[in-house]
Amino acid sequence: MSRIGKSPVYFDDKVQVSVTPANEVNVKAGKANLTIKLRPEVSAKIEGKKIVLVRNSETKEAKSLHGMYRALIQNAVTGTSQGFTRTLELHGVGYRANVSGKKLELALGFSHPVIFEIPEGIEIKVDKQTNISVIGASKELVGQVAAKIRSFRPPEPYLGKGVRYGGEHIRRKAGKSAGK
Repeated sequence: MSRIGKSPVYFDDKVQVSVTPANEVNVKAGKANLTIKLRPEVSAKIEGKKIVLVRNSETKEAKSLHGMYRALIQNAVTGTSQGFTRTLELHGVGYRANVSGKKLELALGFSHPVIFEIPEGIEIKVDKQTNISVIGASKELVGQVAAKIRSFRPPEPYLGKGVRYGGEHIRRKAGKSAGK
């Protein structure tokens, strides 16, 4: 049996969880609402204040899906109750960010500003024009948006300029060595 899949997912009074007959788990808390569609190999049951996942068959595929869906449901419960945050740092002369409405404007050393449309369910905050916080209930969407923003100007290995994750260490390369 899957070690991850056999442990139940606990939730508190703020979170409302329901399992539909179409094998979907709906997690709702506050403004956030997430739905996880389960494959037919795995089904979910609510027992008091916990969600238990059960395999419907003992195939290798069902065993692998058991732990994955448990982790997805745990992320949905955590995301709706607390939320997920990913931080980005801008390093470089003149690199700055600004949020105006539902758009993130980035000055990343190009001849034009990079404008990024903020997707639904994501909130972006900018501190000191160089720190960006991506906040949301869906862990997958928060990571995807942070990766997309980072892809506009990934950090380069010589000077370290670019957009990097908070606390990310960039391995620096040596530049040109002096002549003989």
